[in-house]
Parts: sequence; structure tokens; C-alpha cells
Amino acid sequence: MSTDSKIKNRTSDARGPAMFGAQAGAKSARPGRRFLRLRGVRSPLTRRILALNVLVLLIPVLGLLHLDQYRQTLIASALDGLRVQARTFALTLGSAAVVGTALGEERLMAESARHLMRVLLRDTGVRARIFDRGGVLVADSFVLVGPGGLVQVVELPAPGDAGILAALGRWYDRIFDWLPSSGELPLYLESRTPSASDYQEVERALFGEALGVARVDGRNRLFLSVAVPVQRYRQVLGALMVSKGGAEVEAAVRDRRRDILLVFAFALGVTVLLSLYLAGTIARPIRRLALAADQVRHGKGRTFEIPDFSRRGDEIGDLSAALRDMTAALWARLDAIEGFAADVAHEIKNPLTSLRSAVETVARVEDPVQQKRLMSIILDDVQRLDRLISDISGASRLDAELSRTESMPVDIAHLLESLVAARDATAQVDAPRFRLELDRTQDLTVSGMEDRLGQVLRNLVNNAITFSPPHGEIVLAAWRDGPWVVLSVSDDGPGIPDTKLTAIFDRFYTERPSGEKFGTHSGLGLSISKQIVEAHGGTIVAENRHDAQGKTCGARFTLHLPRG
Repeated sequence: MSTDSKIKNRTSDARGPAMFGAQAGAKSARPGRRFLRLRGVRSPLTRRILALNVLVLLIPVLGLLHLDQYRQTLIASALDGLRVQARTFALTLGSAAVVGTALGEERLMAESARHLMRVLLRDTGVRARIFDRGGVLVADSFVLVGPGGLVQVVELPAPGDAGILAALGRWYDRIFDWLPSSGELPLYLESRTPSASDYQEVERALFGEALGVARVDGRNRLFLSVAVPVQRYRQVLGALMVSKGGAEVEAAVRDRRRDILLVFAFALGVTVLLSLYLAGTIARPIRRLALAADQVRHGKGRTFEIPDFSRRGDEIGDLSAALRDMTAALWARLDAIEGFAADVAHEIKNPLTSLRSAVETVARVEDPVQQKRLMSIILDDVQRLDRLISDISGASRLDAELSRTESMPVDIAHLLESLVAARDATAQVDAPRFRLELDRTQDLTVSGMEDRLGQVLRNLVNNAITFSPPHGEIVLAAWRDGPWVVLSVSDDGPGIPDTKLTAIFDRFYTERPSGEKFGTHSGLGLSISKQIVEAHGGTIVAENRHDAQGKTCGARFTLHLPRG
């Protein structure tokens, strides 16, 4: 059989599987592409990256925006300022607004206290109230005495803004007012007839202690008050309570929140942009890989290929390289399947043609001798078909078996010794003799499948026996060469044509001795041997042996297997 005829048959017979695969894949092409397009409109991966990065940024910012500790610090600082101011005023009252009575007692003068309050508290925004020893209010800086009686001075709130910014500001304040704080402030209530019992700090001041309290009114506005005793010669004559609104504290907290929000807005913008960039560097290449894989799957021919991102040097680059290698391996596997199918059809067609011709002829021939000869041809063709089908079945199952079977340690020296012992036990008188060359001091263990490696050695030994002359010698040697275990099978036969040293490993290639009956071998032995060796990560090569004069004196097959 010629190589050219194989190529022609392979080209013509390979159409069936290729067309079948294209038709089978075309059935689901449209749903697959629609699925990829829908996922590409709004990438879930981009949303996850964006949400995660924003969430990581938002959690600490919300904690900072609460600013409860900062607010408590400002309140404490404001109360300390009020306490200093109240003590200074109380000392002034104790020295300038206290008079002695006829009974020798000292009494706080309400009129003098009011006069001092107008002088000392002018334009300070602080409200001062004085209570006598009985807890009765005797002076209030927000109550003036005029010709018509008492006039109460009430501080008007600042004029509000009805714009959008003001509404946003109020909404902003309400949100943070709802947040829980480390300590709830007591409610501030203004009584029509205030007394010392209405204020905890005043009661404590009448016992000689200074106390500051922060409160909120019904509109959640902050009020700060400090009460100190009014004393003269360590005698408590009354209590002074100074208070003011906490607008400055709230404004400071609001300004700090605004600064944090500005920084957060800038950081959020940078985070969003970086997240989109990061998602783009991940999602876009993955989507391109998915679309390319979908096009390869549903496309006709090999016009589409997987994009090459291997220069990225990251996991996506590794994925791209792996997909490209996988696609190349799949195409190679398809080519091998198509070629194998074409070769099988070609090899089976020859004996079938011969069988058909013999069957048609035997019916027309009446000569018993001719009939016997034709029946012999028919029997040979049937046996050849049976041998071909058995070898083809074994070759087709080999790849699946090699991928499923687990590797085990295999002692090459023991395998060669067992093979030589079995051959010597069944050798005929004129059969070639075997010589084993082993170095038992070396570890000749490999990782693989012992039965399949034994099959390779049996194929090589059978091949050497076929080509060896009577009483020839077959040398089996094994040694270690760095990370490899090397095996060689040498014979004394006629050698291999120099142009066929590679072709002998092709499927169905036969180069047999001239006296051998045609069709005895299927031509799959060396091809299967090469497939087994390469599945073990090794190599197999053929070469000719030469004597001192350069004449071919035999063939040698050399295997390199990785050490176990």
C-alpha cells in the first residue's frame, strides 16, 4: 500500500466526521451566543468588584461620620469653658452682690446680681440664672425689669433657608440624629416658674459642688449648662447657673462631617474608577475568551482562535495560554480521529475488495483446485480482517485506558528479565538468542503502567525477532542517564531504510521481510508503542547500527522514560 493512496483516502473520508460535528454544534449555537451577550451587557463580575470596594470604603466612613466621641469631647470642652466663666462670675457675685443683715447674716442682693449680669454677660450669648439658698430663682439674665413689669428676652433662631441645599442639610442632620450614640442626653424643659429642683446641677451647687450637664430639647437642639455655688467665706449663699445653646458644637461636628464627606466623595470617585478599571482588566479579557471559545465551538472551520493574553503574566494570561493549548490539542485530536478513521477505512477496504473479488470468482469457477485456492484467499482475507479489527479496537481503547489508569512504580530491570526468561523458555533451535545488559547497582524504576510498558517491549522484541537472521543476537539493555531511564533493543537484521526511520511509527505502515506472508501484521504495533511511551512522558526513536566499515548491521530502538 502506498502513502499517497492513504492521503487521498484520508482527505475524502474525513468529510463525514467533520460535517457531523459542525451540524451537531450548530443546533445550540444561537442559545449559547444569546447567553453570552446578555451577560456582557451588565457584568456581574464588575458589579461584585464595585460593590465590594465601595462597601469596604463605606463601612469606616460611616463610623467616622458618626463622630459621637468627637461630639462628646466638644461638649466636655464647652462645659469646661462655661465652668470657668461661671466660677469667675460667682466670685464676682460673692464679693459685690452680697450684703450683711442686721442679724449678722449675709444675703445675696437680687438687684445687684441683675446689674452685674447685664455688665458681665453683655454680648456673650450666655444665659445666667441665680437661685438663693432656698432654691428660688432671684435673677435671670433673659428677664428684664421694666416699667411694665418683667420682660423675657428670647434668642430668636437664625433665619432658615428654604432652598434645596437647606433641605439637604436638614435631611443630612436627621439621618445622623437617628444614629445611636454612646450616651443619650436628658431632655431640656423650660418651666414657667423655674426652681432649683428643676435642675440637677443647681441642687448640687447648693451643696457646694460644681456640675455641668448637656441636654437636648424637643427639636434635638443641644443645650449646655453649668451650675456653681455662690460663696462668701466658704458659706453657700446661692447657686449660679449659666447655660447656652450648643450650636457651636453642632456646627463643629457638622463641619467635620462635611470634610469627611468631601474626602469620602473623592475617595469614592477614585475607588469607582479603579474598580471599573480592575473589573475591566478581569471581566473584558474573560468575556473575550468566552466569546472566542463560543465561536470556536459553533464556528465552521478554524477561522476563530483564542486571544493570546499570555503577556499579562497573571492568572488570566495562564487561562488564555491553557485555552489556546487545549484548543490546539482538541484540533489535533480531531485531526487524529479523522486521520485514524480514514486509515481504518483504507486498510479495511483492501481485504474487503480482495474478499469480494474472490467470492464473486469462486461461484463461477468449477475447477476444484482453483476453488480451493480461492477459498484459501478468502480465509486469509477473513483472518486479516479479524486481525485488523482486533488491533484497531485495541488502538482505539488505548488512549482512554492511558488517561484513566493510575501510574505505579515499575522496575524496568525486572520487566526485561521476565521478558527474556519467557522468550528463552519457548525459543526454537534456530531462534535468535537474547543478551541482557543491566547494571543492578542503578535504580531503574519508572512511574507508569507495567502491562503497557511490557506491551511496548514485546512489540519491539517481536519486531527484532522477525528481522533477525537465524542464530542471531538480540541485545536488551537498560541504564540510567540523569533524570531518564534508557532502554534499547538491538538486532542483527538488515536495518531500516534511512528515509523510513520516522515513518515506521505511522499507523498501518508495514516494512516486512521479503519471505513473510502478506497481511500477517496490521502495521499498528510501533504506532501503539510510540503512543504508550509518549503517554508516559518519554520518547522512542529508531536508528541503524553500523560496523567498522560503516555498513548497516542491524537496527536499534531506544526509549527514554522519566525516572519514577
